[in-house]
Amino acid sequence: MDEAKSPSRRAPFLRGAADALSLPAWIVGFGFLGVGSLAEGVGYPFAAAVLSTILIWAGPAQVVFFGGLASGTALPAIAIAVGLSSIRLLPMTMSLMPLVRRPGQGVLIQLFIAHYVAVMVWIENMRRLPSIAPDERVAYFLGFANACLFTSAALTGIGYYAAAAVAPPFAAGLLFLTPLFFSISLIAGARDRLEWSALALGAVLAPAFGYLFGKDFDLLLTGLVGGTAAYLIGKTRR
Repeated sequence: MDEAKSPSRRAPFLRGAADALSLPAWIVGFGFLGVGSLAEGVGYPFAAAVLSTILIWAGPAQVVFFGGLASGTALPAIAIAVGLSSIRLLPMTMSLMPLVRRPGQGVLIQLFIAHYVAVMVWIENMRRLPSIAPDERVAYFLGFANACLFTSAALTGIGYYAAAAVAPPFAAGLLFLTPLFFSISLIAGARDRLEWSALALGAVLAPAFGYLFGKDFDLLLTGLVGGTAAYLIGKTRR
């Protein structure tokens, strides 16, 4: 937390926040209008709904959370389901941490940084951080991530009170903004044949596995088979 407060870190922190607010924070944030609407629909308190965005910071996991509450699922089972739905963020965290890790950096600050890793934060910082001076990366990352997080928390609250005015199809469409922007960013940031291979395999295998195995295993198999194949292609070329 001191990384963002010291005078030498203030400029990159503010630059990160400005970059996020230029578009990415709003793309991810508008998806949380639907989360707020869902929280209101299951009778969850306003403050707790906003806090869920700050603490869970994963729209799909929050949908699982509120859906479990609405169906009367036991809290331990909901907690396990939320944890499992967020495992997808672990590889993202592992790939991002080398860019923000610094000599002498404690475990607590690394855990603090890891909490902010989400799809939008990951894809944008994987693209932006390599061009930023290493000693400014933590502050830039925290500025960018906090702008996304608190914009999403604010829009969760707006969605909560606008629940009656937000039609369910429109709310579902807003949730789709994040994966759409994520896909466009991946295509724009692809640099070599390995990355293009992974994107092409994902585009081909996802609908094929969805048709063959249904929605329960399509993304898991796409990531496992397509990611492994892309890795082997890259390894063979190297």
